[in-house]
This record gives sequence, structure tokens and C-alpha cells, in this order.
Amino acid sequence: MELLKPEATLLSLGDRVLSFDREGRLYHYFRQGMTYKRALDGSLHLRHREGVRRRRRLAPEEALGVYREALALAEAHLRDAVRRREVLRWTPEALLDPGPYQRAYAWPISILPPDAYLAVVLQATTGCTWNRCTFCSFYQDRPFQKRSPKAFAEHVERVRELLGRGMLLRRGVFLADGNALALSEPLLPLLEIVQRAFPGEPVLGFLDLFSGLKKEASWWEGLRALGLRRVYVGLETGHAPLLALLGKPGHPREVVALVGALKRAGVAVGVILLVGAGGKPFAEAHFRDSLALLAELPLDRGDLVYLSPFQEDPSTPYAALGLEPLPEVEAELKAWAGALRRLGLRAGRYDIREFLY
Repeated sequence: MELLKPEATLLSLGDRVLSFDREGRLYHYFRQGMTYKRALDGSLHLRHREGVRRRRRLAPEEALGVYREALALAEAHLRDAVRRREVLRWTPEALLDPGPYQRAYAWPISILPPDAYLAVVLQATTGCTWNRCTFCSFYQDRPFQKRSPKAFAEHVERVRELLGRGMLLRRGVFLADGNALALSEPLLPLLEIVQRAFPGEPVLGFLDLFSGLKKEASWWEGLRALGLRRVYVGLETGHAPLLALLGKPGHPREVVALVGALKRAGVAVGVILLVGAGGKPFAEAHFRDSLALLAELPLDRGDLVYLSPFQEDPSTPYAALGLEPLPEVEAELKAWAGALRRLGLRAGRYDIREFLY
């Protein structure tokens, strides 16, 4: 059975379901309990369960085999002439080719919050203004640089060319990289370019605590007028000694003023906490102080608190500390989520291993 949506073509064949964007590119293939997801760079990623959730990126030859299979199924079962032409103009090799993606993005997209997975990512900056958090390896491969309006406009056009009619699947615009909203006046012409290229689309972005605290509510009101709708703040913890251990400057309580300013400006907030950071030595204080701090924030039903299961990267300075990890991070996540619900807050899971752009 084929389902023709304005934004996608779906083909349901019993225990197999294939999804193609309106450029005709495969982006999702479910086959007998195995879920294959294609990223914009052409790579193919497998998700499945063997007791626990398994994830891996397929080698090129394996990916080509899956692409051949998906296209053969489309050729055999897709009847609508327009959608058939869209899908069958692709070859397995073209689906795997990273060239179009690399022409649009100077650096890989490292991470997004879960509710922004379908956003159009625009790199107003590359890297992170701080880039010294002991636990983070997202931006170690690149320097921090901000784009000029001219360079940013050219980047936007390359992204639009990459997406083509696949833009119909996208929701919102995410300003990357790690801390793009920390820019001051140089941010304004970039947001104007976004408005012209993607009129009416909400703008989202990460913001660190210490940079955001320097702005008044009037600054955020101005950005809201230019499309800014949600800001994600990496609070990580409400326990000050742990925050220092994680290499983040400032004090957790500074988030109260920042969130207050954002809310007065009419901007929604996503607060991110690292559940399991600090391991067993910090578990009790991390939970206690984080929940107490969240209870003070003026969050409402339009805001999100993201609970991210802490993933220790052995290449980071944090790993060298040798802190004993929590034995049951999943149980800890459930305890945190229950406590947040009792506070009347919306809680969501933010597992960095699930990200795919």
C-alpha cells in the first residue's frame, strides 16, 4: 500500500515500511524489527533491540545493499507515476554519496535536542565559544568561528539546494553550532537572512548560561521579533561543585535570572540536565540541588526539561577523574522524571546516541 503525503511517500508492505522525502530520497526503512535511518550525508544507521537497544552505522557496502533493496521494492510496488519518478531517479550510489552534504556543511552537525531533529540546521557559527567543558567532545575537531552575513547567506543557499523538496519534512530552523546565540550584534543580520529564506519558521538554538546572563530581556525580545522561539540551556546540574567539575563557568543559580529574562521576552526554554554526571559520589547532591533549582524557575507547559543519560567519553578530561559511575542510570532517569512530573514540569529524554541529522 502506498500513502502519498505532501511531505513524503510511504510504502507499506506487510512487515516492511519505506519512507521517502519529496526529493525521492529514502530516509526511513523498517524491516522485520530493524529500523534503518538515512542521514543527509548519505550514511545509513541501524537501530534494533537485542534485549537492549543497539545502534550502529553501516559500512558503505552494507549500506549500498540496503539501498538497492529499498529501491527494488519501490520499483516493484510504487504505482503513482510522479512519486515513482521521484524515487527511481536515485541510484544506491547517489544515496550514499556525501558530496552534496559536504558542500552545504563545512563541519558535521554534532548534536541537536530531540524536538529539533527535523529542524533545518544552519551553521551561523562553527564550534563552541567555550569548548572547555571536561565532558564534551562535540566540537574538539573545529575552531570557533562566526560567519559573516555574506558567508552565511551562501551557506543558507547550499543548505536549501541540499534539502530541495525534502524541506517539506522539516520543522523550524536550528542555529548551530554549540553556542551561536552567544553572538551579540552580529547575530541580527543572520536572523534577518533566516527570515527571508525560511519565512514563518521558528528559530531555535543552544545558549550557555554565562553568555546568556549578559543579555537583558529587551535583547531577547528583539530576537523574538526576528523569529527566535526556543532556547536550550545546558544547565547540566544544579549542584555548584559538580558544575565546576564539569568545566562550566558560573554558578547554577544564575539560570534563574536567564530563564526569567527569556520568559519575559516570550521565548520558550529547554533546560538540559546530565543524569549520572558525577557518578555515585555526586548522585545525591546532583539530584537534590537540581530539583530544588528547577522548582524556582518560571517554567510553564511550553517549556521542556531534558534528562540526558550521561555518556562518558574516554577521550575527555572527565574520564581521567575516575569517578565511579551509577550502576543503574535508567533507574535514575525514572526517578528524575517522576520528580519533575510532581513539580508539574514537562520532562523528556535526550539520549545523544539517538541523534541523526
